[in-house]
Amino acid sequence: MIGSLWTCSNAQAGQLYIGASTISITPNKPVALDGQRAVRIATKVESPCMATALAIETRNEESSIEQAIFVSCDLLEIRGGDNFYESVRRELTGRIPHDVLGKIILNATHSHTAPVTVDGKYDLPASGVMQPSDYQAFLVKQLGTVIVNAWKNREPAQVAWGLGHAVVAQNRRAVYADGTAVMYGKTNQASFRGIEGYEDHGVEILYFWNAKDELIATAINIACPAQEASGVAVNADFWHPVREALQKQYGKQLMVLGWGGAGGDQSPRPMYRNAAEERMRKLRGHDRLSELARRIVNAWEDVYEVVKPERRNDILFEHRVKTVMLPYRQITGNEYDQAKEEIVKLEGSNAASAYTLRNWHRRLVNRFEQQQSELPYYDQELHAVRLGDVAIVTNDFELFTDYGVQMKSRSPALQTFVLQLCGSGTYLPTQTAVTGGGYSAVAQSCIVGPEGGQVLVNETLNLLEELWKRASH
Repeated sequence: MIGSLWTCSNAQAGQLYIGASTISITPNKPVALDGQRAVRIATKVESPCMATALAIETRNEESSIEQAIFVSCDLLEIRGGDNFYESVRRELTGRIPHDVLGKIILNATHSHTAPVTVDGKYDLPASGVMQPSDYQAFLVKQLGTVIVNAWKNREPAQVAWGLGHAVVAQNRRAVYADGTAVMYGKTNQASFRGIEGYEDHGVEILYFWNAKDELIATAINIACPAQEASGVAVNADFWHPVREALQKQYGKQLMVLGWGGAGGDQSPRPMYRNAAEERMRKLRGHDRLSELARRIVNAWEDVYEVVKPERRNDILFEHRVKTVMLPYRQITGNEYDQAKEEIVKLEGSNAASAYTLRNWHRRLVNRFEQQQSELPYYDQELHAVRLGDVAIVTNDFELFTDYGVQMKSRSPALQTFVLQLCGSGTYLPTQTAVTGGGYSAVAQSCIVGPEGGQVLVNETLNLLEELWKRASH
């Protein structure tokens, strides 16, 4: 089921305008870090978490034709309060045109060393640390500022796009002789049989220049979450050295957007050949973050040299937004009973992860009870953008890579960018992963299952087909 959320304009080419801006979303006080089960309080910053906004518009001589505002955030997820998007839109009301409010796309890079945005996720001290609701209020203000600045900075621009390759994403689910799968499972044992799924090493890239021929923005789409860093300091993960390297070479005016692609079953951490990987890093003089950045920047520069002669300023640009109703994953009676048993086991435990594990199982118990009477649908705000020959599509989830491969393989576009973690969704595993089980594929890990994943794929492709048909008429 689909319901239209924001109307679209007529498909027509227009003069391209671009505005970009960046802002720190790192608070100046101790903050809890997201992404692990135990509480981690950061009192120092290894690299700042940033939000980078890119405003895209096309115009004819009389008026604006189409708009989109992309905001890449060094966060674990786009979540906070009842509806984080509505909080941001309220902050922007009256500061940018009303029609543009529904064209805002936020994405998280999935850093596991970024601030927590949701109260109650961790058992935090009442004092001495910034509470998640306070951080969210700060975050909304910062996002409002960076979006307004990007919108005000719009100027005539040119765009080019290209495809490179870099080994950043590696599938992190090990499969064993009994058919089970484990995230980050051991691969050096006799029962290991292989890695579960596909790896997408494509690097999809957009480049933007202003009228002065200055490179002012780039968006880099990689099917991998930014979760190499795992310490107790704020860290933007590999996107920070990527930004530093590109700005050092091409100027501080270059705004870099990190776009995570469909990579819910991927990781930048190798599952085997670890010793050989470590040796090569040391020979090159890199740590893991700078090594990943080196690969990404090399791919970026290789593509840049090839595509920069093809830049264009008069371009077809169309942005469609719809609400897609995805069926929730149904909880079985056995899963319900097992979750209740785990909660009992964890009661009174002093383990560092006990609080978050209890809540993890409690959410499943609550879902089972809710599904007895409520409509089992997750409302996904789905954006589909056509920018010349390129498609950009969004989803809320840690979407397993096979879904992204389906979208790219069946898309009518020359090149398709799949942008994940644009909302508060959880993992969205394949049926193969659900059969293998393990964290990221069990019911506690995902509110939408393979049935909903296929609906998401099909409805995304339906939107793209509409965009390409409209342009051909």
